[in-house]
Amino acid sequence: MRTHPKKPHVLMMSEITADGKLTLKKDASSKILMKYMAEETETLLHTTRAECDAIMVGSRTIRIDNSFLTVRKVPGKSPIRVIPNSRGDLPLTANIFRPDAKTVIAVSEIASRDRVEAIRATGAGVVVCGEEDVDLPLLLETLYEQYGVRKMMVEGGPTLNYHMLHHRLVDEIRLIHLPFIVGGDDTPSLVGGMHIESEDEMIRLELRTHYLCGTNLVTEYDVLYPATL
Repeated sequence: MRTHPKKPHVLMMSEITADGKLTLKKDASSKILMKYMAEETETLLHTTRAECDAIMVGSRTIRIDNSFLTVRKVPGKSPIRVIPNSRGDLPLTANIFRPDAKTVIAVSEIASRDRVEAIRATGAGVVVCGEEDVDLPLLLETLYEQYGVRKMMVEGGPTLNYHMLHHRLVDEIRLIHLPFIVGGDDTPSLVGGMHIESEDEMIRLELRTHYLCGTNLVTEYDVLYPATL
């Protein structure tokens, strides 16, 4: 049963190494590992973007990767770029502020008026969701009702992924498996955040399908949330 009825269907999609890492090391761009994805898998990524109304990544990902978040390898319209950024302090030179796609920055009430006005001056939209931190359930409801977003993909880092799952906002997960082991105690993994206390709190996944895309294994899961959370 969906906890948040007025929200887009959310697909979390990520490349991941055999030991569950997203990058080569802490503060490294995910683009380093993405270079090793098969061409067919890159096409799958861009095809998925073209199928979605919006795409969300976290502020840290923008600062490290300076992503474009556009559709480039297949025909199709680029989704709305959605970035939760409580203080509205992303660099205005970032690629997400280019006019090649619509961008929405979600801020909280602590963002200064000057920063909000500067963001709007780039042509990006601004929505205020939350007092100190961005209220993700409210943000998704706003995207659903005000922007007509019905399907959204998340290409987040461990922090955004944790909060999206913690709030039960993710419906399905698609993983692109990279045949590498990188190690590192502080190397970012798929989900960060707070640890759980018992197996009753585990978020279970139901494998829907798996297939080879070029040389990469792709697995797709439905998300099953525990009743105790």
